[in-house]
Amino acid sequence: MEARYIRISTPNQKLERQLVKQHPSETLFVDVVSGSIPFNERYQGVKLLNAVKALKIDYISVSSIDRLGRNLLDILQTLKTVEESGAVVKVDNLGLESIVNGKPNPAFKLIISVLANISEMERETMLERQREGIAIAKANGTYKGRQRGSKESKKDFISKYPEVIKNLRQGQSLRNTAKLSEVSLGTVQKVKKCLERTV
Repeated sequence: MEARYIRISTPNQKLERQLVKQHPSETLFVDVVSGSIPFNERYQGVKLLNAVKALKIDYISVSSIDRLGRNLLDILQTLKTVEESGAVVKVDNLGLESIVNGKPNPAFKLIISVLANISEMERETMLERQREGIAIAKANGTYKGRQRGSKESKKDFISKYPEVIKNLRQGQSLRNTAKLSEVSLGTVQKVKKCLERTV
């Protein structure tokens, strides 16, 4: 059976770009999660891997390799798990399959490794620029973070964490919610307390 894996970072992002090459026979697995979350910790990612291991899925399509993740080791581990079960991964924008004529495709592995490495470096560069921008803004006195000593209303506070609220309401544990939402455990606990008080 064929499957298509789709990942978007936030609920307001559109899926259309990742569905351009969708085939009607494909079963869709859609995660709304950051690319930095390991594949085997994503809700739909786990379901897909379990289906592959159970030999229910033998062909997986993704629009691009960064849908699987932004960490090279995580991507390679996911591909290894899929390959060991005999399933094929196709990356649409490369037109490459992981297995050709029943054998691992060496060109696929090489190109995937290079692209995954580049993706990882781009993310690190983006985060570094963000940190530098905040440091410069603080030095210039233009940083818009909350003033020390000022109080933020509960409503304003929880409005900044829709992903945390969504994961908590789905029954995720505090630690899983922190991972999935890319925030600290302390932030999740604070959001949970605010929600309990507003009920």
